[in-house]
Amino acid sequence: MQHKRTLAGIALAAAAIVTLAGCSATSSASTSGSSDADWKTATSAESAGGLDALVKAAKAEGQLNVIALPPSWANYGKIIDGFTKKYGITINSANPNGSSADEVAAVKSQKGQSTAPDVLDLGNAVLQQNLDLLTDYKVANWDDIPTTLKDEKGAWTRDYTGLMSIGYDSSKITDAPKDLNDLLGSEYKGKVSISGDPTQANQAASAVYLAALENGGSADDITAGVTYFGKLKQAGNFQNVLPTQATVASGETPVVIQWSYNNLAWGPAAGASGNKNWKTVVPEGQALGSYYSQAISKDAPHPAAARLWQEYIASPDVQNLYLQAGAFPSTLAALEKSGKVDQDALDAAGGAPKDYVELTDEQATAAAKVLSAKWASTMGS
Repeated sequence: MQHKRTLAGIALAAAAIVTLAGCSATSSASTSGSSDADWKTATSAESAGGLDALVKAAKAEGQLNVIALPPSWANYGKIIDGFTKKYGITINSANPNGSSADEVAAVKSQKGQSTAPDVLDLGNAVLQQNLDLLTDYKVANWDDIPTTLKDEKGAWTRDYTGLMSIGYDSSKITDAPKDLNDLLGSEYKGKVSISGDPTQANQAASAVYLAALENGGSADDITAGVTYFGKLKQAGNFQNVLPTQATVASGETPVVIQWSYNNLAWGPAAGASGNKNWKTVVPEGQALGSYYSQAISKDAPHPAAARLWQEYIASPDVQNLYLQAGAFPSTLAALEKSGKVDQDALDAAGGAPKDYVELTDEQATAAAKVLSAKWASTMGS
């Protein structure tokens, strides 16, 4: 879906420019016996005996394989720990700094193996290109997820979103950047990075989308965003280093364009492991958001645990954990209506974004084609 946004419409904070100071392990094969076939094809817990039966089968499997879920990303550290504590199921977390494309590659290369990913957390462009890898499943609180944020049959559900933002080390950058074009200045020489290859990673691609919106492009044509990054490289300001919480803490990557919840998580909120000088700016003008989607691999080696994970992350408690990290969960409206929302977390995030740009499925597919055709030649890689 796409939303048009006015500057006054965004409710991420009180001001037009918001400054906030603050996905490999081995897995055992499924051991739930003859019930495996049922859970491999179950499209809801109710269709295969109910939630209690699902929990029993998942516990019998005893394992869940996730991929590309950094602990600092949208509170996944707490979310993963909470699942294991609640159900006694071991989570094997592979390639935590991997991209959506890495997730898909693992599903394909490890098909039939006990180590293959059970569940996926995907950006939209990669999702749309790999729908054949997914299986249908509807969580118990399916109705809490807006129709526009889920596949009709349950192949995927949008889960959480943030806004593209600029994180910067205020001990190294004297003037807070107002928008991406400020990053073309000499103060940013060799200092600006994005989270991976935009042809592979949704977060990196979204930085290009935002650059397009700021430079005369649109969600329909993101070519201007590629051109912007070409200028950033020509100026000597683009740093071809994958930023992590550790590189931000050490000062190696002093400016990072990424989701607001990740920039927030790498700053003072991280305590001793964060950067006390790290600040987050949502650029003025058009804001860009993008939901990440949850899905189950149709070849999941632990089909019951995979479905239980979907139930778990869609629950109010975990949806609030996303919110506590500054990510807006897909069930936010239902949480507010039922009175189950973590109001303090919602207030700290500045309220849900009302109007912003998000690429539609068709626009994301078209953008992926532009990036595939032009990114490498523009950036000389």
